[in-house]
Amino acid sequence: MHNSPILQYLKKHGQRLDSEIAAGTGIPLPKVRDHLSDLSARGEISRCNVTRFNDGKPVEGMLCRVAGSIPPATPGRKPGKPA
Repeated sequence: MHNSPILQYLKKHGQRLDSEIAAGTGIPLPKVRDHLSDLSARGEISRCNVTRFNDGKPVEGMLCRVAGSIPPATPGRKPGKPA
């Protein structure tokens, strides 16, 4: 597995947006996005494109996590499970 600062950041902090990765690693956002594309092509990370709304304005980004990792379950009741 590739040992990049971005991959190490994702291992330590879990699922993050590309902008959060850039801020956390100090790497410029365009370079982070290029590197995330490479990591995704090699199967080292899972990523998806997302749109979030900040004050009603859409913000495009990539949500990424280390491949094979599963984010923790959200709290609360789950459909199909008895209460």
